[in-house]
Amino acid sequence: MSSRLPTLAVVGATGAVGTVMLDILSTRENVWGEIRLVASPRSAGKRLTVRGEEVEVQALAPEVFDGVDVAMFDVPDAVSKEWAPVAAERGAVAVDNSGAFRMDPDVPLVVPEVNAEQTRNRPRGIISNPNCTTLSMIVAMGALHRAYGLAELVVASYQAASGAGQEGIDTLHDQLAKVASDRTLGSRAGDVRAAAGELGPFPAPLAMNVVPWAGSLKDDGYSSEELKVRNESRKILGLPDLRVSATCVRVPVVTTHSLSVHATFEREVDADAARAVLASAPGVVVLDDPAAGEFPTPADVVGTDPTWVGRIRRSIDDPRSLDLFLCGDNLRKGAALNTAQIAEVVAAEFTA
Repeated sequence: MSSRLPTLAVVGATGAVGTVMLDILSTRENVWGEIRLVASPRSAGKRLTVRGEEVEVQALAPEVFDGVDVAMFDVPDAVSKEWAPVAAERGAVAVDNSGAFRMDPDVPLVVPEVNAEQTRNRPRGIISNPNCTTLSMIVAMGALHRAYGLAELVVASYQAASGAGQEGIDTLHDQLAKVASDRTLGSRAGDVRAAAGELGPFPAPLAMNVVPWAGSLKDDGYSSEELKVRNESRKILGLPDLRVSATCVRVPVVTTHSLSVHATFEREVDADAARAVLASAPGVVVLDDPAAGEFPTPADVVGTDPTWVGRIRRSIDDPRSLDLFLCGDNLRKGAALNTAQIAEVVAAEFTA
């Protein structure tokens, strides 16, 4: 066994997800030796705290990856597409949180609770992290698939403003401030739109509203977010023919995505047995007592790591189907935490 702890680089350390990542690295069991913080040249020289120590941010350049064992990327797609291969060429395993490589057949798409074994299958030296919407449900669905054999998913997502970045958060707060004082709003068509002002990254007001759109327009009227749920679920679960239908909706929540899921399985499923499967699954918390008002909501789940599951019911019309409601913090498990967990699986290779 090697006595040297591996060296980690965090690329995008000053961004929204990078900030969460530094908190996660400071609170989880330490498996790292040196941690290098990397960002754009304009952020170089800043000092950030990780594991209780101040570390100076370095400008993104090929040489920052020299001697690095694992590099985590929390940056836009274009930056990852250019720089993750550079990190791999310099000898690092690149763990990428962007969408640049998710559907590349030579890049594994990994959720450690579901398919950790895929981390070793990395011919390009890159491992990809799924989209935050997929991640908010796939840990739970992976556990149910192992028990019953998943055949079909019908999903409606309720996605937080932070999924659209800091601009999404700022836009929601600005709109809320503008509409909060007028209690007549919402009673006439168009009054909320007129009062909310700038739409920011959303195609309609988010305050006092829900917007049935997230992502960009793709073929046949689907959004990019909806196709990510379909394609990424298939790849992670190893089910290339899984039937998936998704409708993605943006809601006036700052952070934490929610999903209503109708899942059909190959075998008959019992609600109580499914609760037991989920309760024993790593990374899942069951909160399911509607009579007591106990079920997951974004306001209660935000800032936590697990996927929370409630409203678990067997379908009235099909004994092979379950209906359930899930919540997951899209900046933690939905982004930073899963990336960190993948990196930790790789780190174990250096000390085995």
